[in-house]
Amino acid sequence: MGRHTRQRERRSLRPVALTSVLAVGVVGAIAAAGLLSVQLRDPQQQSSSDTVAAAGPAALPVASPSAVGSPTAAPDTAGGAGAPPDVLNARSTDPAAGATRQAPPSAPPDVRLGSTGAAPVDAESARVGALFTGEVGPGDHFCTASVIDSPGRNLILTAAHCLSGVSGITFVPGYRDGQAPYGSWQVTKVYTADGWQNDDDPDEDFAVLALAPSNGVRIEDAVGGNPIAVGAAWTVQTRLYGYPAGSEKPIVCTNVTSREDTYQRHIDCPSFPGGTSGGPFIDAATGQVVGVIGGYQQGGDTDNTSYSAYFDHTVADLIARAG
Repeated sequence: MGRHTRQRERRSLRPVALTSVLAVGVVGAIAAAGLLSVQLRDPQQQSSSDTVAAAGPAALPVASPSAVGSPTAAPDTAGGAGAPPDVLNARSTDPAAGATRQAPPSAPPDVRLGSTGAAPVDAESARVGALFTGEVGPGDHFCTASVIDSPGRNLILTAAHCLSGVSGITFVPGYRDGQAPYGSWQVTKVYTADGWQNDDDPDEDFAVLALAPSNGVRIEDAVGGNPIAVGAAWTVQTRLYGYPAGSEKPIVCTNVTSREDTYQRHIDCPSFPGGTSGGPFIDAATGQVVGVIGGYQQGGDTDNTSYSAYFDHTVADLIARAG
């Protein structure tokens, strides 16, 4: 069948119509060739005009996660309390810029390609989390997202088809067995590309989500964030993460991606069912995100092969717009 034809919703567990029409900003000149890593370090926070409250009239920038059932408090980043050593040690300071940067996490050397298993508890998996509506608890998550590096330190990335609005959506990084080990963050605004807004174009099936601080802590200050790779090679060894709908732990698989067609890449990893949409493709060598589960057939028409729209200047535009 044609690539733009969707028979069914394999990965999303909710309607896929995006009801909000959101403007897409224009980023500066993108490198004409080669790989561009989007790792902006402007320390200023996103202005209040760029956010929309997810629930009630509470003013930004601070939003309490108290609306979420059984939340855990966000870690005290000033002293490092609440974050395990492997998360804290993944941060390094650039002495020239005075900015906090993320050291690329690495996988064990004996990983078997094309094998899916439970994700380890480490710095990289802490940046991957589950999306919830309502209470945070077993069986309530519907898609996967991950924290990305940004000037405002408040952005996550997922698949556009996961969303039908922002009201009541909560992101829980490192979620396991009903627990939110680092805290929970409320989604305040969604940024999607024109092609998705107008046509549900699978080549633009990605979304950037802005989060309100949790107890005054920004998401990237809590767990770090992975830079986005724009214009990455098609053949890349990546780690694929996701939260299956029937599981309370994240899964991971390492394999090499390849080109499916003009704007789609794919990876062969078994047992990535509904709920894993929005899970990141993370370059095993650099820690950069080169895709999210989505695109063709909203991520694939079997559980054993996953797809992603290709990351070009369009995703960089969204990050620049979101701040």
